[in-house]
Formats: sequence, structure tokens, C-alpha cells
Amino acid sequence: MYRFVLTRQWVFLTLMALALIPAMIELGFWQYHRHEHRVAQNQLIEANLRAKPVPMTEVTSPGHRVPRADFWRAVTATGTYDTAHEVVVRMRTDNDDKVGFHVLTPLVLSDGRVVLVNRGWVPGGDDPRAYPPVPTAPTGEVTVTGRLKADETSGGSGIKDRKGLPDRQVMLINSAQQAEYLGRTVLGGYLELTAPAPSDGSPEPIADPDHDSIGPHMAYAVQWWLFAAAVPVGWVVLVRREKRERQDEAARAEASRQEPATA
Repeated sequence: MYRFVLTRQWVFLTLMALALIPAMIELGFWQYHRHEHRVAQNQLIEANLRAKPVPMTEVTSPGHRVPRADFWRAVTATGTYDTAHEVVVRMRTDNDDKVGFHVLTPLVLSDGRVVLVNRGWVPGGDDPRAYPPVPTAPTGEVTVTGRLKADETSGGSGIKDRKGLPDRQVMLINSAQQAEYLGRTVLGGYLELTAPAPSDGSPEPIADPDHDSIGPHMAYAVQWWLFAAAVPVGWVVLVRREKRERQDEAARAEASRQEPATA
């Protein structure tokens, strides 16, 4: 009755179904793990943003690689801005996805070490290679508060570190590169400024990272698992339909053979 499932066509279909089931289950777990990662990241961001700010010198040092647990941690630094060595970071977007620059200003601490401060976003002009108008940083000793960020790399950010850029323009915020440019000792990572806010709103402060959305990963996981469950159900449906069609065809053939005898 079901011997047709041993034909080449049905053996191939069955093997394909058997391969699809574990693949879809694995894809479901992949999306589920992405969901877990997103939830954990949101919790980390929220905890670090709410934490009491600590001096940046307590959580990083020259050449230090900022660990993931310290991403977005609230930090402070006190020093004097070195506007003579300020640079802008190309191809950065504001909160409305307009392309412009981030303003990166060295903050020289009392011991001579430097903290890189991303003061925010400014728009570019008609000439994308021209240095944009940048509001002057506060003079004298200042205390700044912000989010601790890790050094950017091409591998981690997906941004190509292009060479031959116009003077005082960079593609990445990287403490090692800036230490070479400044000829000073620079603390690892950088501070993304949150306070004090500029009086005229420029540079435009960078918004807090999104830590409310969990994305569609859980829905995708359930979807893949439903697909995996549907495969054997679909296989059974196809087998039953094939059986019924073969039975109907056999019945018609039998009826056609009996017609002359009846006449």
C-alpha cells in the first residue's frame, strides 16, 4: 500500500525532509540565542547607564581594552580640552540618520594623560572633505560625564580605516591611533559625552543606546520551530494524498477493464 515511498522520488523527498527538520530546529535555537543576547545586552546597558559615575581612570588605562561588561558605563573625567589637536570622525549619523561628523577632543588630565571625548555630532558642509564648523570646546578645567566606549576597529565596527584623509579627519575613534597622533599617553577607549550639555545644542549630543527593543528574534525562533514541526505533518499529508491518488487511479483502471465484460 505504501511501497511507493521506496521509489527514488519519495526517498529523495523523505531524506530532504529529514535534513530540514534538524536544520530548522538549529536555526530556531540560533534566533533564540540572539534573543537572549539582546535581552542581556539591554540589561547591561540599563544597569551601566543607571550606575553612579566613576572616574574613568579607575576603569581604564593606556592600552586597556574595555571589556564588554564596562560598555556604556557612566564615567567622569576632569581636565583641560586640547582643542589644537581636536579631530572629526567622518561618516557619522545624528539621531535622525543625517550624515555628518563626530567631534573628538582630547581632554588632558592633571597628570598629563589624555581622555578622548566624543563631544557629539555636527553636520558637514557641501564639500565632504572640508573640515566642518565645530563649536569651540569650553576653556579652563572642566569635569565631564559620559558613557565609556571601547576603541573602534575596522573588524568590530565594519568601518574601513581609509588612509589619505584630509587633515584632522579620521574614520575610527581609536586611542592607540590618537596616542600616536598626539604624542601623549591616552587612556584606552573613549568617553561619549552626556554632561555638561552644550548651551546651544551643538555639537548635538549622542542619544542613549537603545535598550528597550528586543527585536524580532524570539518570533523568528518560534517560526523556525513551527516550520520544523510542519515538515513531518506535510510529509504525512503528501503520503496520504499520494496513496489516495494511486488508489483512485487503480480503481479507474479496474473499472475500465470491467466495462467490456459488463457490456
